[in-house]
Amino acid sequence: MVRFLQRRQSAPGLPSLQSIGRRLRLPTTGLWLNRDFMNLWGAETVSQFGSQITPVAIPLLAALTLDATPFQMGLLATTGGLPVLLFGFIAGAWVDRLRRKPIMMAADIGRAIVLLAIPLAALFDVLSIPLLMAVSLLVGAQTVMFNAAYVSILPTLVDRVQLADANGKLYSSMSLAQVAGPALAGSLVAWITAPVVILIDSITFLWSGLFIKRIRHDERADFERPVERHFWREVREGLHALFSSPVLRATTLSTATINLAGYMFLSVYVLYMTNELGLSATGVGFVYASGGVGALIGSVIAPRLAKRFGVGHTLVWAAVAQGAFGVTVPLAIVVPDYALPLVVFAEFMQWLWLVVFFINVLSLRQSITPNRLQGRVAASNQVLTGGMALVGSFLGGTIGSVFSVQASLIAGIVGMFLAAFWVLFSPAIHIREMPTEPDAALDG
Repeated sequence: MVRFLQRRQSAPGLPSLQSIGRRLRLPTTGLWLNRDFMNLWGAETVSQFGSQITPVAIPLLAALTLDATPFQMGLLATTGGLPVLLFGFIAGAWVDRLRRKPIMMAADIGRAIVLLAIPLAALFDVLSIPLLMAVSLLVGAQTVMFNAAYVSILPTLVDRVQLADANGKLYSSMSLAQVAGPALAGSLVAWITAPVVILIDSITFLWSGLFIKRIRHDERADFERPVERHFWREVREGLHALFSSPVLRATTLSTATINLAGYMFLSVYVLYMTNELGLSATGVGFVYASGGVGALIGSVIAPRLAKRFGVGHTLVWAAVAQGAFGVTVPLAIVVPDYALPLVVFAEFMQWLWLVVFFINVLSLRQSITPNRLQGRVAASNQVLTGGMALVGSFLGGTIGSVFSVQASLIAGIVGMFLAAFWVLFSPAIHIREMPTEPDAALDG
């Protein structure tokens, strides 16, 4: 019906699409009728499901088929986390130099091709841990490129006032993937073996690339390419933009603190649930599933909370809420009979508020960053916050070894509370609505 009206709206003597839509109560504006956004959303949804399957299927392949040692499993996990640090700045510079759509398509095709190495190696009986590490590294590098490009292209496809709503929809897909992806991967590995699952994953990236190809937005007018290209100068420009803006600086430091604290917490979380609380593998899976449901709800309410209470206040309360509900986790050991429902409740609420925080931080950053800097600012933020995640994991494990698992949990919870202060004592606290124009000072 809507497509028919769109074809007919230019005919002489006919009422406009908007007027007919109002009479029929059809949605004639917004993201649902934005074809380019819907294609981006489709690509990101398929890509997220693929990205959730691979991190489960590859370790299962290593453990079940190759009998990997704990040291080898640790190396494999480390390899998966390295691309953000190794390639983050490179991704930002390239995304701001070139059109984002071809970068995303190349990343999707590249991931599909690289993943094919695993089923082919299984077919010829040449699978090895070094091969899995190489695949993890290459897929991770291309994922960094894809993510930097998609975050940067979004402000060119939707109005800046729609960014919070758009990011909410994208995060809803991510949340669904986090809930269904790992469980689906585990079931499929048991049913049709890990190499076949990875082959299916390869196909999902090709499917994502088809969605990207359907985006019709012309990027040539979006930004000016630098006349003189100098990689490190461009990287410094992105870092300078990130830290010269009081708002970007505060939200970046707040996000980095949340990552540091969150990974201190997560580094011992499974040990605490299994060894201290005595939860079974099924119980742990139920806990993680509840977090995915909370994230999904958070993605829906994040834009509404920002509109109702203001962006700055929403960020502060979201950070505080994560810490407040996190307190439930170390307290669960006091009432072991109710440990599972208490941890499920905490996981649900923490992920709900974490997603509320991330959606509004991301939307605010995209709103005030000039388009020519989107890639570098996003990549700089990704490298810094990703680095804090690695530091947090190390600190959490160290504190847990020297003191106790509960000490790591409590240290993480304290950090979650502290994350709120970066925003509370900055100009970001006074932001009521998402800015509709980039910060001119960043474009100088």
